[in-house]
Amino acid sequence: MAKRLFDLWGSGLGLLLLAPFLLLMAIAIKLDSPGPVFFRQVRVGRDGVEFRIHKFRTMTHRDAGADAATAQITIGADPRITRVGELLRRTKLDELAQLIDVFVGRMSLVGPRPEVPRYVALYPKQLRDKVLSVRPGITDPASLAYRDESAQLARAVNPEREYVEVLLPAKLQLSVRYVEEASFTGDLRLIAATLHALLMRKPPSR
Repeated sequence: MAKRLFDLWGSGLGLLLLAPFLLLMAIAIKLDSPGPVFFRQVRVGRDGVEFRIHKFRTMTHRDAGADAATAQITIGADPRITRVGELLRRTKLDELAQLIDVFVGRMSLVGPRPEVPRYVALYPKQLRDKVLSVRPGITDPASLAYRDESAQLARAVNPEREYVEVLLPAKLQLSVRYVEEASFTGDLRLIAATLHALLMRKPPSR
């Protein structure tokens, strides 16, 4: 209950204070390319319930729709990404739209990043049940450790295999550890680390 109250307060305050900035982002997206402001994609949430996550659209409208249905990882300098979208992705500002999902209760400020159904289906059952026992979050240890994921995939001979066989298991282990060790102070530290990483924009340590 305390975590949900904090999520509600944090997301509500964030949406209120950032409203002018979010509006400017929306205008920039619309001026840069035709299509909706938000990109929505099916992800798996708490207890395995699917929901549509919000992100500010960073690809051309046609390609964003194709990405939602087929290709579900982004690799390096993807030609589908718009000019404004490149900036939003690089700074992670496209994720701010998920404050909406936190406010309505589908997500938390901190929690395991929600995956698409096709990758959740690859989780070992015991680990899947543990990770899906909590609300997914905007940030977590895995998203901090692998925030250069797109560049890493671009260096791989087979990006899909690299994601499924290397990145996904590593991220899953970090998510499981988060669930097992989660605490309010730990969440505050993760929020602070995320803000620091975004402001400093340094490459993640391994």
